Amino acid sequence: MPELPEVETTLRGIQPYLQNQCIKNIIVRDRRLRWPVQADLDQTMSGALVKELKRRSKYIFVITSHGSLIIHLGMSGSLRVVDADLQAGKHDHVDLVLSSGKAVRFHDPRRFGCVLWTDEDLALHPLIKHLGPEPLSSDFDGELLYSRSRGRQLAVKNFIMDAKVVVGVGNIYASESLFRAGIDPRRSAGKISKKRYIELAKKIRETLIRSIELGGTTLRDFVNPEGAPGYFEQTLLVYGRTNQLCQQCDSAIRQVVLGQRSSFYCPTCQR
Repeated sequence: MPELPEVETTLRGIQPYLQNQCIKNIIVRDRRLRWPVQADLDQTMSGALVKELKRRSKYIFVITSHGSLIIHLGMSGSLRVVDADLQAGKHDHVDLVLSSGKAVRFHDPRRFGCVLWTDEDLALHPLIKHLGPEPLSSDFDGELLYSRSRGRQLAVKNFIMDAKVVVGVGNIYASESLFRAGIDPRRSAGKISKKRYIELAKKIRETLIRSIELGGTTLRDFVNPEGAPGYFEQTLLVYGRTNQLCQQCDSAIRQVVLGQRSSFYCPTCQR
């Protein structure tokens, strides 16, 4: 599943092609995404000027003169910039055709993503209003993690993956950040000290920034808008490395299931 770095990479890739462009028309080939694409989306958005693009958690906002599109890549989705007349493939469900002759094409084999339209305040949208702070913003730090963790019995990995606590810390980056902070992912969130949460917040930020710099992580089928893979996979220290030697201490990396997700950790370096 594309996580925050992959979504940020996607946003930065399509922005030069969309910003200040006119949407000539929208082609919807299959409305059956996670939520049905609005039937009259083409009529609603044709002629709209793209004013701004933003990311909130794993959502991309295309803010136009006629309203806003909320795009989520789901489990297998991607946005690619193509020539508008390029023949569409089987899983190319929506095209934003631009006056420049280019199109931003939404590709999603599993159809768990979404392309939604709204003319309301994005911050008040039901998908957005309950989200926690962005991990790369000044609103996020170890003090926040510490205060929100008090009395919580769930595993710390599940805690930092809760989008109401902080957005965008998906499975890969939670495992990697906890390793870099030296914290066992199984530990109860409410029993971790403020000092250790300050270090964890720092490692979450560093890990996400590094992944964005490397174009995200390609474990299955993520590619950026130009069709290139992300290279953060080459720097993974624990994720997906079950029984391989820890690069810090030579202990074998272990795998455990937490919250129905595979989690990876070093039994020596993390406590």
